[in-house]
Amino acid sequence: MFAGIIPAQNEEKSILAALTTILRLPISHIILVLNGCTDRTFELVRSIPDARIHTLYFSDSLGIDIPRAIGALYARHLGVKGALFVDGDMSGDIYENLVKLLDSIESGVDVALTNCYPYIPHRQKLANLVLRFRAKLNRELDLFKSLGLATPTHGPHALSQRALSTLPPEAIAIPPLTLYWAQKNNLTVKVATSIPHEALHSPRKHRRHARLIAETIIGDCLMGLSLVKNEPPSRSLGKHTLLGYHPERRFDLLEYWEQSLKSEGIFFEQHIIIPGSPLPSPNLPEAF
Repeated sequence: MFAGIIPAQNEEKSILAALTTILRLPISHIILVLNGCTDRTFELVRSIPDARIHTLYFSDSLGIDIPRAIGALYARHLGVKGALFVDGDMSGDIYENLVKLLDSIESGVDVALTNCYPYIPHRQKLANLVLRFRAKLNRELDLFKSLGLATPTHGPHALSQRALSTLPPEAIAIPPLTLYWAQKNNLTVKVATSIPHEALHSPRKHRRHARLIAETIIGDCLMGLSLVKNEPPSRSLGKHTLLGYHPERRFDLLEYWEQSLKSEGIFFEQHIIIPGSPLPSPNLPEAF
């Protein structure tokens, strides 16, 4: 019994394609984490009559990567034996790759990753800088020989039940920290498949977004590196602090969600739509 976790924010152009791929997989639950959507993403999701779809709806933006952790906590709550993470903008033909990720978890791997940079000799300067820090963290964790540049930050990946129960939610919300905590808890990490970035069909973003994403990932890697050295987590590099989108991560809502799951309290009830349940109107668009 696996779950597919799909974070999405304003993905009306790609969500149906992403869902079409996920629906073909041998999974028991599809967990859609919609956050801060102002387009037709919610409407399109509700148009699919599949009993496996559980929608976690947040009217406020959760910030980057927090939706993954929200979905992971819910998957753990459901008692699944593993979870597959696919972003709502990944509309490419990646079905066979997703099967390989699930097969890897089934075989005993705890963290199954995708290499999204295979065989690329030339990259843009910003991408090279980001990859340099990803490589540095993997080397410090003694994982570079087996993982190369692979990381949960980029591309579809999967976690075992053991990983879901062991990793702190914050480690999933800051993806490079997944690798640190996986090593710390003796979890098995492996690259299960390769998908060139272009094959994901994720839309191109504007330059400012690319810069902020780069700062976010580098800052996340710096946090991982400081933990490896047994130092307090830091995003500082020389005189600079690399924040990117990090300040927008709603760790407060992640904490409320974790607490509410234990009791299935009001916060839980206000944000979940399961097959056959009434719509929790306080958190949905006015049209619903």
